[in-house]
Amino acid sequence: MVGKRQKYDPEMREGAVRIVLETGKPAAEVARDLGIHEATLQNWVSKARAAQESGDGPLGESEREELIRLRANAKEQAKRIVELEMEREVLKRCMVLWVK
Repeated sequence: MVGKRQKYDPEMREGAVRIVLETGKPAAEVARDLGIHEATLQNWVSKARAAQESGDGPLGESEREELIRLRANAKEQAKRIVELEMEREVLKRCMVLWVK
């Protein structure tokens, strides 16, 4: 008789898949260690590999470098905006004093 289906949260799935992919251990061994059915873990790993090949997975090296560059650029722009806002406030106050 078939038992009730086990539900696993996404963090558990990602962690188990990461263990298989990063350590190179067989899925069967990792599944035994984590108490997951071997076929279930193998399905997760297959889907993760397919997503990685199609570009839906983690970022590649060039994409990671571009992301770092874009974040640095955004940080510089935010800093410049704050500086310009402060200059504007000073000029406003100077105008008020000059008018008086």
